[in-house]
Amino acid sequence: MQPATSLQSLNSLLSRLRMKQLQLLIALDDHKSLHKASSALAMTQSAASKSLAELETLLDAQLFERTKAGLVPNQFGHCMIRYARLMATDLGSLCEEMAQIRSGRGGRLAVGAVMGAVPQIIVPAVDALQRRHPELSIDIVEDTSVHMLALLDEGHLDLLVARASVSDNPGKYHYQPLSEEPLSVVVSAEHPRVRGKSMSLAALAGYRWITYPSHMPLHAVLEREMDLAGLPMPGNTISTASTFVTVALLQQGVDTVSILPTAVAEMFVRRGMLRILPVTLRSMSQTIGIVTRKGGQLSPAGEAFVRLLRQP
Repeated sequence: MQPATSLQSLNSLLSRLRMKQLQLLIALDDHKSLHKASSALAMTQSAASKSLAELETLLDAQLFERTKAGLVPNQFGHCMIRYARLMATDLGSLCEEMAQIRSGRGGRLAVGAVMGAVPQIIVPAVDALQRRHPELSIDIVEDTSVHMLALLDEGHLDLLVARASVSDNPGKYHYQPLSEEPLSVVVSAEHPRVRGKSMSLAALAGYRWITYPSHMPLHAVLEREMDLAGLPMPGNTISTASTFVTVALLQQGVDTVSILPTAVAEMFVRRGMLRILPVTLRSMSQTIGIVTRKGGQLSPAGEAFVRLLRQP
C-alpha cells in the first residue's frame, strides 16, 4: 500500500498537471530552445516560459539549466521528459487502438525479442495468438536487449522476450524467466564435415571470426570460452549484431566462423545455409524471459500472449 503522503502528492500532481506542459517538455527536448519549442506548439515564448515555471513550481524542482546554448535538462528534467514521452506514447496507442476497435480491426500488440527467442518462442506464440484473434495487429521488433528496454521504457513496445539484467536498473522491470539460450559454433554449409565427434576452439585459430559488439552478452560468452580454452580473443574480427550480416558473411568462405543461438543456427542448417561444428561450449548465455514495465498493465492481447509464451 502506498503511504498517505505519496497518494496525496500523486493526487495533487494529477489534478494540477496539464498535458500542454508535457508537450512543452517534449518540444524542449526536441528543439533545445524555448523559442523553437514555443513556435512548434503555437505558443508565445512568454506563455511557454510561464508554463515551464508553473511545472517546476508544481514539482518543486528545477528541470533545466539555463545556459548560453539554451535550456539543458538536468537529472530531474531527463526523468520528467522520459515520463512525458511515455505518457504521450500511451495516449497515442490508446487513440490508435480505439480507432482500430471502432473499425472492426481489433487492437495492436508490440513485442520485442532477442534473436535467439525468435524461432522457437516468438514465432509459435505469434502464430497461435493471431489464429485466435485474426483481427489483432502485431508488431515484432528484433534487436538487442539494451535497445529494446529503451523502447519499452518509452512505451513503444508492450513487452519483450529478452534480458532485463543488461539494464542499469533491472529492478524497474518485471522479469519472468523462460529458458536459457544454448549457443552453437557455426560455419558455411560448404565447410567440410569434421571427422570425429568433437572439435576444440584451438582448432579454429586460423579462422576469421564474426563476433558481436562488446556491449552484447554473446560477446562476453565468446570471451569466457576463449579464456577457458586458454586462447586470446581473435584479433581480426568482424563485429555485427545482425544475424543477416553474420549468415551472409559465413557463406562467403569456409574459413569464417561465428556463434549463434542454437535455435537460430538449426533453422539455417535445415535450409542448407550453415553447418554446426561439434564444439562444446562450457558457458551459457544469460537466460531470456518475459520483460514488462513494473506497474504497467498489459492489454488483454498482451496477457494472452504471455500465457502462450509460458505454455510448456
